[in-house]
Amino acid sequence: MADEQNLHEDEAEIIYIPDDEGNEEAFEVIMRFELDDGTDRKYLMVVPEEDTEEEQEVFAFRYEEENEEIQLFPIESEEEWEIVEETFNTLMGEFGGEKAE
Repeated sequence: MADEQNLHEDEAEIIYIPDDEGNEEAFEVIMRFELDDGTDRKYLMVVPEEDTEEEQEVFAFRYEEENEEIQLFPIESEEEWEIVEETFNTLMGEFGGEKAE
């Protein structure tokens, strides 16, 4: 269900996302994928960079790239979230990872 996937590589990709107060927080990109449903929607799965807990909270965003800049969009509909979660869990299962809760 995905055209591209990008799991942990030798060098982690770090992005910075502002919180509600405008402070930038570092997140590690653990996966990127694009749905093959004809919509060209691309998604990022990230975890807080400094989170050392065994079970990490995974955050998902739809994203667009323009001139090497990434613009993130929240996943707002329940239907879209279900598609993203199902794709993420399928890809993690293929690579021996754990499912998102």
